[in-house]
This record gives sequence, C-alpha cells and structure tokens, in this order.
Amino acid sequence: MNTIHWRKRTAGLMACLLALLQLTGCAPGGTPAAKNASIGTHKPERPSYLVAIEDEPDTVDFQCTTIHYTIAQNVFDRLVETETSDNGTAVILPSLAESWEVSADRRTYTFRLRDGVTFSNGSALTASDVRYTLTRLLTHPASCNRDIALPILGAEALARGEVSELAGFAVLGALEFSVTLTEPYEAFLACLSMPGASILDEESTEAAQGRFGLEPACTVGTGSFILDTWEPGSGMQLSANPNCWKGAPRCDGLDLRFVTDPQTVRLMFERGELDILSLDDLDSSAEFFFHGDIYQSRLQKVQQVGISYIALNQSVRPLNDVRVRRALQLALNRPLLLDAAYSGRGSLENGIFPRGLYGYNPELAEIPYDPEQAAALLAEAGYPNGFDLTVSLSSSSTRNTVALLRLAVTMWESIGVRSDITVLDDEDFIAQRRSGALACYTATWTADYNDPDNFISTFFGSRENTRFRSLCYPDEAVMQQVRNARLIAD
Repeated sequence: MNTIHWRKRTAGLMACLLALLQLTGCAPGGTPAAKNASIGTHKPERPSYLVAIEDEPDTVDFQCTTIHYTIAQNVFDRLVETETSDNGTAVILPSLAESWEVSADRRTYTFRLRDGVTFSNGSALTASDVRYTLTRLLTHPASCNRDIALPILGAEALARGEVSELAGFAVLGALEFSVTLTEPYEAFLACLSMPGASILDEESTEAAQGRFGLEPACTVGTGSFILDTWEPGSGMQLSANPNCWKGAPRCDGLDLRFVTDPQTVRLMFERGELDILSLDDLDSSAEFFFHGDIYQSRLQKVQQVGISYIALNQSVRPLNDVRVRRALQLALNRPLLLDAAYSGRGSLENGIFPRGLYGYNPELAEIPYDPEQAAALLAEAGYPNGFDLTVSLSSSSTRNTVALLRLAVTMWESIGVRSDITVLDDEDFIAQRRSGALACYTATWTADYNDPDNFISTFFGSRENTRFRSLCYPDEAVMQQVRNARLIAD
C-alpha cells in the first residue's frame, strides 16, 4: 500500500515544559486521515490528484534539512522502514534492501538490494548509489543529518576531509554491500529508516550539484511519486510514478498548496478544495472540527511520539545555574499551559522520553508547579529580584506556539523574571539556534525513529549536537555515558 507521509518539523530539547501533543486530521467522505493517510481509501473511485496544504520549504534536499520531509517520504525510499505499534514496539521492515545479515560482533551489516528497482529517470538502483548517498551525507557542507552515518567506520575522517572514501563501506556486487561500524550501535538499522537516509541516484544527483533539492527535474528518487513542478509561493505538484517498485500509487498525484493562513485553510477544506486537512497547525480554527457532529466520523487522532518544550541555553548566564533553570520549570503551571495553548489535547510528560517511545518510563516523579519554591531558588542563586531573559520566537511560529510562550513568560514574571520576546525571521532563528546563540525558545521534537537514542543522543550526545540546538549542555562525562549507551544491545 502506498501512503502519503507529511513533513516532520523538528527542533531542540531540554524541557521546562514537556507536553505530548496529538496529531489530528480530517478527510472528506467519511475517511479518516492522519500523518500517514492511505491514498487508496480516499474515495471509492480512482481520484486524480489529492490536494493538501504544505509549508513551503527552502530546500527538499533531505540531507540538508531537519524540517521539510514530504518530498523525501514520497519521492524517495530508504533501505529499511520502521513500523511502530501503539505500545511503542518498533519493527524494522525491508524496503530498498530486501534482506540483511548482522555479524556476530554486531559491527558489520551485509545488505542485499531488491532486484529491478529503478529511479524515476530509468536508472537502476545499485550498491554504488548507496555508497554515494552515505558519502554525500557526510561530506556535503550543508548536511544536517550527518549523525545517521557517523557510526560507520571511517565516517569522521571522511567528514573532516582527511580521506576521500568511506572505509566502512564495501561494494560486494551490483546489489550487495556491507557496512562496518566503528563499534556496535543497536539503533543503526532504525537510523537508516530516517528521511535523511533516503537513497539518491548517484549520476543525476552528482550532475545536478546545487540544483538537487531546488529544481524538480534534478530531484530523482525511487518513490511512489515524481516531483514535477515547484512554483514558489504557490505550491508543488507530484505525479504518480507508474514504474515504482511498490506498484503505482492509487491516485494520479499530489497537489500541495502553500497556504499559511489558518482561516483560509479551513475555508478551502469546507469548500471541498482540500482532500486532507491536518489540524495540527490550524490553531483556534481547528476547534470548529472538534465539536458537533459534522466531522466526527472523519476525524482521526493518533499519538505522536514527541514533545513540545521550552529550551534553556546553559552557556548563557544565569541559565548556567541549575537552580535558575529549576526555578523557571517550577514557575510553569503546565496543566494551564496545555489547556490554554492546546485546548487540553495532549498529555504532560515528566522526562524527555515521551510515551510511545521505546524505553518510556511512566514511573517518573511528576514535575510540580511551585512558584514559591521557584522564587526561593532564585534568591538562593543570587537573584532575589529576578533577572532579564531574552526569549526568541520564529516568525513562522503557529498561534498555539505564540500563546504558549506568552503565557509562560507571564508565569515567569510572577517570580521576577523579566522576559523580552524577540521575533526573528525563520532563517535568522534557525541560524542563531544552530550556532548556540539562542538563550530560550520553544519548539517540538518528534521521533525520527523509535529508539531513545533519537532523543538523548540527538540533543546530548556531543558538544556539536547540543550546540546545534542552543542547549550548550557542558557535561562531557554525561555525554560520554550517552555515547556508551548506544552500544547496549539489551
């Protein structure tokens, strides 16, 4: 079954607030729609193009973004895919790789690719394409997903430019190859299911150079759809790939519209101009669909393996003092934040591993709301009269995010923290966050693959990782423990 996968927004972590949200969606004709909405159940007859709303990306080069993955998931495929059950159990499924074997020392993975898989330009998929994909992932100057390949033997030397080939990759035949890791890493297969690990056509991607991910004709994959057009400010159109190895999709294509105003999106759906409506970013306009009997049969809610949070930068004074960070956490009335910003839809979490994630611990102590204790901690830290704090907000933030942050700032004022909310354009916001310059911001992180490593290592596994998200966590000993935990097989 071919499925539509919508984009994933990602950002940083280290929560004063941990709220698990729910993905919600509507589809016409009584058909549920979710993040992975079945094309085949859209209508009894064969539809022409499915129409949906999409954020306009700056690039669809999935190696160079951590936000826009719609094209990666629909135009490209990965070696493996993961499927997660409601209880958090994750299963690795074959995709472009039809089979694999793991050596006794858990370091070498030998893969066999499916025979007969072709890219949309007619080129046959080979082991050389996989080698090129991993090499580019490590060497592209704008790569944001280098972590996927870093466990491979020789990856760090290649990324630093010290060598020209990836030592841990061996082509064994046109459809066979092996990948040897520096040391055992139990989440490696799960990593290969990430959108950033989608497989490229070596010849066309290399010929395209900087046009890959920007020009449709240069963006060639093996997936169910082909990127045909990208009209800036308007939308994208994807046509069905009739020669896809999974079989042709059961619709003629996808028509993705770049519309940002929630009221306009709602009206488009009501007028029948949209086939699928994601309610995640509809803000207050989403309430219309949650109440009454009109849309209840078409509404689907699924648990999102992710959290929304407020990030604090430990390299910025006085946030480098754990008492100050704890005070900011204690001053937040989290149930009120959840009700006010998200109409109570979601759950409060007490750790960075959300429910639904393998390794989730439901027994963690509840994070309390205690403004008096918060004020006492500030005084103990030397700030009896509070302090000034710059809070950053992206210009592309949803109304829910803005409401959440404004209410949090009001709560902090009760303990003397004077917060200045600075709105940055999206590009500047991302650039400052990656450089470790933001003192405080709010965002959401959802799992790329169902393993706790995707949370703990992504944010605290190295100085580079923690700076990339403006957390600037300083404890090298703890980061080494996180890296050690990646080796555990049990």
